[in-house]
Amino acid sequence: MLPISHPKADDVLQLMLSEWQMDRPKLLISVQGGSENLILPPKVSRAFSKGLLTAALSTGAWILTDGINTGVSKYVGEAQKKFGSHNLRKRNTVGVTPWGMINNNNNDLIGRDVYRPYQSLGNPLSKRDCLNNFHSHFLLVDDGTIGKYGCQHGFRRRLEKHIQQQRIHPRELFTSVTSHQINHFISVPPHHLIGMNQGVPVVCVVVEGGPAVVTTVLDYVSSNPPVPVFVFEGSGKAADLLAFLHKQTAMDRYSYGIFVLKGTYYTTRCECD
Repeated sequence: MLPISHPKADDVLQLMLSEWQMDRPKLLISVQGGSENLILPPKVSRAFSKGLLTAALSTGAWILTDGINTGVSKYVGEAQKKFGSHNLRKRNTVGVTPWGMINNNNNDLIGRDVYRPYQSLGNPLSKRDCLNNFHSHFLLVDDGTIGKYGCQHGFRRRLEKHIQQQRIHPRELFTSVTSHQINHFISVPPHHLIGMNQGVPVVCVVVEGGPAVVTTVLDYVSSNPPVPVFVFEGSGKAADLLAFLHKQTAMDRYSYGIFVLKGTYYTTRCECD
């Protein structure tokens, strides 16, 4: 685990590769969605869990979540438990988590080669959350606030963009990202992922979520290059809204979809948090 307040994305990436000895990602899957009280229908839950892990293992992907033991991050952890590799080095599931929102957070957890027991069962009366113990690594973002969610978003996007700029060999791109499993999971043509710069492809996966997720999706599709967004329709709230917008704007998906998001459903990050 690493507490960070004003980190440089390159320094953090080098720590992940050098100190944590994580394999370089050939794909980055950023999972966004509900952070609490999320109950997925069984069919949606199984499709999400199996599809996510099949895609990650077949492509050498990293998975980024909020890392907490509630909401969509918990479902990602359960997916790792059911469908993940028994080889811990292949469980590249990283939680980017606000330090001030974690139960049982104390400095004993921090340090090089430090091993400490961590209680992953939270107090039901507490407003804080616990870390999900099926994630392989955690980046703990500390801006000095306590009990406030959202300070990790800016750093997480900076890290994702920095990873996206990392070059990988064209042959690795072709053999991993264009596999049948990832095409089936994310349902976008391979060239949209690979692009022309041969950087690490990034894809966003949306499961449920509130107004903040709509704002995040707007950031992904408005970026240059745009980040493909895979929405799990039937998971509720923001995901179902985005799926509805996609269907309604099929004739001119991008421009009109952005217009609707900005003009009708757009909220600022402060309003969402």
